[in-house]
Amino acid sequence: MPPKPGETVRVHVWVRGRVQGVGFRAHVEYYARRIGVSGWVRNVGRDMVEAVAQGTRDETQRFIEMVKQGPRASRVDESRIEWEEADGDLVDFSVRKSL
Repeated sequence: MPPKPGETVRVHVWVRGRVQGVGFRAHVEYYARRIGVSGWVRNVGRDMVEAVAQGTRDETQRFIEMVKQGPRASRVDESRIEWEEADGDLVDFSVRKSL
């Protein structure tokens, strides 16, 4: 079910393409903090980045668009978005260790 405006929601995002070695995680962390979402980002394998963000619907929508665009040197070829149940375990935004 789509989230309602103002409701706290959580989104899980995976992007694949030229997303490593281009400052992708730092870009996501910087803009996530500016948007005001909490969560994390990490590399997965050689060509994928995974991120989780929690905030209002508007904030998470802005987060999704930012991740899909990435920094200037990146190229996102595909993305996957999953809405999840929000909980209180995310308090800030950080870069996690790569898988």
